[in-house]
Amino acid sequence: MSRLAKKPIPVPAKVTVTAGDGTLTVKGAKETLTKSVHSFVDIAVDAEGVKITPKNTSKLSRALTGTFAAHVRAMIKGVETPFKKTLVLSGVGYKVEQKGKDLVFVVGFSHPVTLAVPEGLTAAVAKNVITVEGADKQKVGQFAAEIRSVKPPEPYLGKGIKYEDEVIRRKQGKKAV
Repeated sequence: MSRLAKKPIPVPAKVTVTAGDGTLTVKGAKETLTKSVHSFVDIAVDAEGVKITPKNTSKLSRALTGTFAAHVRAMIKGVETPFKKTLVLSGVGYKVEQKGKDLVFVVGFSHPVTLAVPEGLTAAVAKNVITVEGADKQKVGQFAAEIRSVKPPEPYLGKGIKYEDEVIRRKQGKKAV
């Protein structure tokens, strides 16, 4: 079992956590997140914090204990301060614009690519920088990955959509004889 899962997870004053009927609910000042709990894991909320224990001694039960501990920590952190991913669009003629709840990419294809921003997330566009924010860590990361998959950065010129802190390994290309 995970060492971090053995310790109770502290709950800040402005956050309320409730567990019951196979669901876990974390409520903050602005956001409320809910997650279904696996039947092999037992979650209890008391004065010390959130305690996660396996229901039996199977390997899956012990593995899920650590996984759900990480989910609870991410949910508590997300309702306090939203998670944020920043992507950078680079390339001549490449652009992105926001039309309502959609992002429209012009990235060298014969047609513009439109992505709808999922419920619970906000996307902001400033020139060639896209910022995705939300309380759910998994949703933020998944939508950022979907944006990047529209035009992943290529290794020769570095054109495409990359994460802000991502380093692209560049290849040399053709040499003149």
